[in-house]
Amino acid sequence: MVAEPGTVLVVDDSATKRYLLVSWLTRAGFAVREAQTGLSALELLEGAPTEVDLVVLDVKLPDISGFEVCERIKKSPRLSALPVVHVSAHAVDVVDRAQGLNRGADAYLVEPIEPDELIATAQAVLRYYRARQRAELLAGRMLQLAETTLAVNSSATLVGLMQAAAVGASRIFGGPAAVVTETSEGESLAAVVERAGSAAVVRPWTVPDGVAGVGSSLRTDQPSAWDLAQWPDGDAVAVASARLRADRPPAYVAVPHSANTPGAPVLRQLAQAVAAAVEAQRSFDEEHRIAVTLQRSLLPSRLPDVPGVDLAVRYEPAGAQTEVGGDFYELTMIDGHLLVAIGDVAGHSLHAATVMAELRHAVRAYAVEGHSPSAVLERVNQLMRTVLPVESATICLLMLDPATGRVRMASAGHLPPLLHSADGVSFLEQRGPLLGLTADRPGDTEFELPPGGTLVLYTDGLIERRDADIDVGLAALARCAEQVEPSLDAFCQRLLVSLAGSQNQGDDIAVVALRRHPEGA
Repeated sequence: MVAEPGTVLVVDDSATKRYLLVSWLTRAGFAVREAQTGLSALELLEGAPTEVDLVVLDVKLPDISGFEVCERIKKSPRLSALPVVHVSAHAVDVVDRAQGLNRGADAYLVEPIEPDELIATAQAVLRYYRARQRAELLAGRMLQLAETTLAVNSSATLVGLMQAAAVGASRIFGGPAAVVTETSEGESLAAVVERAGSAAVVRPWTVPDGVAGVGSSLRTDQPSAWDLAQWPDGDAVAVASARLRADRPPAYVAVPHSANTPGAPVLRQLAQAVAAAVEAQRSFDEEHRIAVTLQRSLLPSRLPDVPGVDLAVRYEPAGAQTEVGGDFYELTMIDGHLLVAIGDVAGHSLHAATVMAELRHAVRAYAVEGHSPSAVLERVNQLMRTVLPVESATICLLMLDPATGRVRMASAGHLPPLLHSADGVSFLEQRGPLLGLTADRPGDTEFELPPGGTLVLYTDGLIERRDADIDVGLAALARCAEQVEPSLDAFCQRLLVSLAGSQNQGDDIAVVALRRHPEGA
């Protein structure tokens, strides 16, 4: 097997010997550069290390020995992988050859040297080093592939997944990269890294020339067909595609063709990893959408029209859950009074949602019978202990007379409502045991919602964080509620953004706000 010719640096102070070495190597197809001294050779290599594939180095040089030149090459981080072949007419005994090899040389030729021996040695050394470089490149890329796959699978959204894949592809192959796939709504998106080290930008884009079949494939396209990025001049685009099922769209990864090793194993594996992650993300998104739709169907479809009172609600499902949650709220008019309830059933599951729906309907039914809030909670608790003995829930329930602002409130282990008025912000503490427990329950707490006053009820997802005490969250809520926008919808939205922040919060959030109109309004 003959190695592909490369560029050889011949270092020898003898013009005659240098001429012979250059002639033999040139006739064998090598490109040749020359240096007469050890220091000039090192200077040339440090200036352009990638242009030289092999050094043919005389041992006896006028400034420093070839042994020292070789040793410096092998100790240099930039040059250590550069192969060196010693040639010598003087240092020819076993001790010299051993010293040369021990100090880093890859081969040692003793003059007189036959042309065929020099060419065969150069080709053998290059063959070994190129195989080693390919193995090291593949190993490095496989490590980067593992890191990219982890980043892709750790992404919480499809867009984030595609960006992680494009950035990873750019790092692996050292140039521009593009990742293309479809959302669950059928929109084709491309995440593009224009150049190595830059961020990925996502925009709508459709892959040309049809749809890939099931499985994985590799093709070479012209840069004009992938006008997403500035591909290297004169280079084609290598496109790997992977499709898990016929009813699912494929995922594509495109990188410069010249950056791939034969067979493009890393590119293929990256496309397969992206396709698997996209399928998992699509499945998650679909399940989450179904769960949210079911959850919302169990909550009030519209708010009541209450004279003299403004109302606003927000419900945000947990971003990290595909299951249905147990948070709920209720607003309805009963005999001229506004019934307001907010609660939280333990757990995230279809069963939790079923319990939530039962509690919500039970609260309304007992309230219609004319019971006070505390009496309603007592009856709901008896119902739970009878038909749902292993369940628990929190709830805050109040009845508001819109005409007078009088409020009767009862709580079963729920977080205290917040009252904003002209006097400032305060929490309305009313302690009572969870629903589902056998325990004495306090009576109603009565107070007045003053004209212009705002009452905020909420579930724990708004304020609780794993890394902070609940008092920290309550204090943050109080600060956010010091000002209330003219629009209660805008006020509730600001609470969500300021306190919950991430779209991938770990728990459901329900917020209910009601404001009594100012006098004369």
